[in-house]
Amino acid sequence: MRGIRSLNNLPKRCYAAARRNEALTEPLSGRAKSLGAPLPPQNVQVSKLPNGLVIASLENYSPLSSIGVFVKAGSRYETTENQGVSHVLRLAANLTNKGASGFKICRSVESLGGSLSVTSSRETMVYTAECLRDHLDALMESVVNVTAAQEFRPWEVSDLTPRVKIDKALAQQCPQIGVIEKLHEAAYKNALSNSLYCPDYMVGSVSSNQLQSFVEENFTTGRMALVGLGVKHSVLRQFGEGLLSVRSGAGAPAAKAVYRGGELRVQNNDDLVHALIASEGGVSGSAEANAFSVLQRILGAGPHVKRGSNITSKLSQGIAKATTQPFDATAFNASYSDSGLFGVYTIAQADSAGEVIKAAIAQVQGVAEGNVSEADITRAKNQVKAEYLMSIESSESLLEEIGAQVLTTAAYQLPDSVLQAVDAVTHEDVVMAAKKFVDSKKTMAASGHLINTPFVDEV
Repeated sequence: MRGIRSLNNLPKRCYAAARRNEALTEPLSGRAKSLGAPLPPQNVQVSKLPNGLVIASLENYSPLSSIGVFVKAGSRYETTENQGVSHVLRLAANLTNKGASGFKICRSVESLGGSLSVTSSRETMVYTAECLRDHLDALMESVVNVTAAQEFRPWEVSDLTPRVKIDKALAQQCPQIGVIEKLHEAAYKNALSNSLYCPDYMVGSVSSNQLQSFVEENFTTGRMALVGLGVKHSVLRQFGEGLLSVRSGAGAPAAKAVYRGGELRVQNNDDLVHALIASEGGVSGSAEANAFSVLQRILGAGPHVKRGSNITSKLSQGIAKATTQPFDATAFNASYSDSGLFGVYTIAQADSAGEVIKAAIAQVQGVAEGNVSEADITRAKNQVKAEYLMSIESSESLLEEIGAQVLTTAAYQLPDSVLQAVDAVTHEDVVMAAKKFVDSKKTMAASGHLINTPFVDEV
């Protein structure tokens, strides 16, 4: 590396020494122009197989191909008997299956210079693979093995217990994760109340039979979508028809989430109080969800400058008038296929927690009363659109966006349509969204030294 770096220190006159006595002409004037035509831009192509599997692809001519298998198999599909099964399943992706051992999966992916990862949310589980497009056939074999040929061996499942404990321990060290998990637990009676993490009483108790049963009920073609970037649609469709058709059908019906509201408080000795107060928000993809997204930016969705503050948001400005103690406040917004949550998240010293929470709620009440200008709404819309467009610039986020849409609706909405939907949000829509938060039954989750933290019926 030292030799390579030393080239940067060559005097610039050395580069021009060869042409010292020659007149400069047009560069490359003696070379023939390339006859290669530019590659035509492609749009996202979506098709649905007779067995229910949705195929979506975008040929962007990248030398790197990305494949994602999206499955409706998040924690909301767990039952009272198999709580935590989705958490264990996420960690079991590299275990031995019917097509290959765990060692073979690892070696085959590494030999291609590729990667294979698994993520999950309350609604979906996503298997993502990347490699050079020349090796796509070989990588797809590994993808099929981990998504359609699972075979859980009791001794391998038992060995996952320490990893489950580590995952839980890391999550418990983050107060934000804990408060959000408690909020969902208190807000819903079922489905969305299930945690992303295995509960303590189920750690080490999720059996291989429960994993196999969960996979057979949820990993069916009617609940899956195969998405690809940097791959031809015909090639991806061939993979779907020949390889991912092992389990056909619609799978087990999903339980509809029922919002109830409530409160969960975690008392400890932390000096900082984390409190999240929310009510039911908008369903993902709806016009109401767009209104809540704009409202979130009006109130404040976090700093827009790296390592910056959020002093320009309504929440920060309003709370600063109520207390001189340090605090942090942002608007919280989460949308799901049949429900949503919207609220305010505050972090404050134990002594001033009550003042900060009530001041934050007062800001939402002000918007509900119409105290928001057209300039604020325009600025918020621009932030929503800019964040969306910047997010889909990366292949990872674009793959997630396409997968989330086609898995839910079997169709893809172009970015122009998304921007038009945001622009269609009116002043009245934003005010109605704020009123829904103010008037609806609320849910509260809080952790820390809660001596001065009000209860949900006191805010």
